[in-house]
Amino acid sequence: MFLRLTAVVLALTAVTATPAQATPRLVPAADREVVFTVDGTTTYGTLHVPEHRAGQRLRAALLLPGSGPTDRDGNQPSASTSNALAKVADALGDDRVATLRFDKYGTGRTGLGAYRDHPEELDYPAFVRQARAAYEELRDQPETDPRALLVVGHSEGAMTGLLLGGTVRPRPAGLALLQPQAIRLLDLVALQLHAQIAEATRQGQLTPEQQRVIDAAVDAAVTALRERRPVDTTDLPPAVAQLFQAFQGPSARFVQSDDAIYPPDTVAALRPGTKVLLTCGTNDVQVPCSTTNALTAALRRAPVEGPGRVPLPGVDHLLHDADHPDTLAPAVLDALRRFTER
Repeated sequence: MFLRLTAVVLALTAVTATPAQATPRLVPAADREVVFTVDGTTTYGTLHVPEHRAGQRLRAALLLPGSGPTDRDGNQPSASTSNALAKVADALGDDRVATLRFDKYGTGRTGLGAYRDHPEELDYPAFVRQARAAYEELRDQPETDPRALLVVGHSEGAMTGLLLGGTVRPRPAGLALLQPQAIRLLDLVALQLHAQIAEATRQGQLTPEQQRVIDAAVDAAVTALRERRPVDTTDLPPAVAQLFQAFQGPSARFVQSDDAIYPPDTVAALRPGTKVLLTCGTNDVQVPCSTTNALTAALRRAPVEGPGRVPLPGVDHLLHDADHPDTLAPAVLDALRRFTER
C-alpha cells in the first residue's frame, strides 16, 4: 500500500511541477542601432537579432560591404540600391544567426568622420581597423556567443574578412567570402578594363590595333602606379584616363595600400578548422570566377573546412540572377545555408 501511495504522490508531483519548468519566453526578432568609436570616428550600424529564447546566446555574423561608398545595406548613392547586405542579414536571420552591418567610412550616418578634412589620408588599413572594432562590438553584445562568431564579406569586404580572420580574438568560427576580391586591386581593375575594351572591339567601336594600344597603355598605367610614377594617359580613352587620374589623386593612398594585399597570402593565418565558403557567380563580370583560382587553391592547402568554393550559376556580382533581379538568387541562399548549417 505504501509503495502504491508513493507512486501516486510522485506522479502528482511531476504533474504539478510542470508549470514551474515552463519553456523560457521567446524574445521577438528586432533591429537596433549600434554605435561605436574607432580612430576618433563614430560609426553607426544595425544589429539584427532573430527570435530567440530569453538568455540564449546566438551565433552572430559581421557583414562587410564591397568597395566604394557602399553603406550598411549594400547600397551606393545614385549607383546601386540592391540592398544586398540587408538581404543577406535577412537570410541569416532566418537561420537564427544575429548580424551586425555598419556604415563604413564615407557612407551613411558615419560619413568620413575623423578624415572629413583630410580624406587623402584615408587608407585601406583604416577600413580594416573599423571592421575589427565592429567585430569586437558584435562579440560583446549580450545576445551573441563569442565562441560562434562569423564574418561574411562581399567583394572587397571579403578580403577585409580574410584579414580579420587571421588577426581578431577570438578567431571567427567561419568566413563567407561572397564574390571576393581575390587578387590584387590593380590587377583586378586591369582585368575589368581589358574585358571592356575587348567587348568594345567586338562591337566594332574599336579596331584591333586600337585595342592593342589601349591594352598596353592600361598595363603601363598599372606599372606606373605601383612604382609611384605619374601615369601617361595619352593612349587611354577619356573615361579610363579619368579613372587612373583619380587613382593618383585623393584616393592614391587607399589604392596603394589596398593593392599591396594579395588575398591568397592571408589564408595561412586562419585558425585551423575555420569553416570557409567562397562563392563566385558565373555572370559576375566584376569578379569572374577565374580570379578566385589562386585563393581557392590556397584554401585547399590550408587546414580549414569546407564548403570551399561554390560556383553560382547565372548569378551576378550583386547576388542576383535573371529570374530574381530584386532578391537574393536561390543559389546564394542555398550557399549561405550550407555555410550556417551545423
